[in-house]
Amino acid sequence: MAKFDDTTRFHSFEPIPVPAEERRVQITVVNSRFIAIAAPAFSVEEARQFIQRIRNEFPDATHHVPAYLIGYGSTTIEHCNDDGEPAGTAGKPILSVLKGSGIGNIVLVVVRYFGGTKLGTGGLVKAYQQAARAVIAELPLAHQIRVCEVECEIAYSDFQKVKWLIEKHEGVVVKEEYADKVKLRIQIPEGKVNTFGQMLRDATNGAAMMRIIEQELFVLRRFSNH
Repeated sequence: MAKFDDTTRFHSFEPIPVPAEERRVQITVVNSRFIAIAAPAFSVEEARQFIQRIRNEFPDATHHVPAYLIGYGSTTIEHCNDDGEPAGTAGKPILSVLKGSGIGNIVLVVVRYFGGTKLGTGGLVKAYQQAARAVIAELPLAHQIRVCEVECEIAYSDFQKVKWLIEKHEGVVVKEEYADKVKLRIQIPEGKVNTFGQMLRDATNGAAMMRIIEQELFVLRRFSNH
């Protein structure tokens, strides 16, 4: 196993808030039922599959209005569709809520069962936005973090010091092996890999061995937003 090359450099990457799991909320507006369903989606194909799944689940609904944001910031791909509602009264209002939420990699479908009373264009905009906001308010979030997965081999006597270093650098141990030495596979946020490697070397007087297994690996770490 090669020693860590401290000439390797990684750039910091800000965590992206994304849905941690699927969530559903139902509201009623003048007898029409709106079921808002939001979920994580990390590609356009994944978003499309989710939209189709919701269509299949509610085949008798009057409308299935989708919107999604794939990516984050300047690299975002966005899409919406009114699905038969008057132009601009459904898809765009949902998309505007998504864009204002600060959440990336999200797909949201609002399923409507018409209740017999027309809401008018203004009423539709308000109802679809209300439904979208309601589900986002209940949506558990995670941070999408770009990490490097590294493997290090340490002496048993250094284990507690290395464990402290891992925690200090917001790392997560994903695998442990115990033999003559302790072998750890760790996921470290990309921007912290260099300092972790340097401190690991210093803490073990240069004895610790470490190598990078995978770069630019994305993981989700859940956090409370309520």
